[in-house]
Amino acid sequence: MSRANPRFCAANFNSLLEYLPGLHFETCYYQGMEYCIQNGLKVFEGGAQGEHKLARGFLPVVTRSRHWLADDGFRQAVEDFLQREARAVENYVSELEGPYKREGTS
Repeated sequence: MSRANPRFCAANFNSLLEYLPGLHFETCYYQGMEYCIQNGLKVFEGGAQGEHKLARGFLPVVTRSRHWLADDGFRQAVEDFLQREARAVENYVSELEGPYKREGTS
């Protein structure tokens, strides 16, 4: 597990020199989920990217990050790209349907 706070934890996994069957899922999902359950955390974040995570029960969540870029021209280029990307991500997330019942529905 790489991060945890009173409501949230996130998994992180780095490559190994040797393949160990099941280690990825144990370290990235099972241990983190167990930790959340035992400690009353409300959210387990399974990591960014990948439609394959829908099949594992992870719904798409838009994440945010902050960066400082010293060069004004580069900063503006990145800002322009991020505005276009944000629209594309919003459209993409809206296309994906969660496999679970929504809160407040029967």
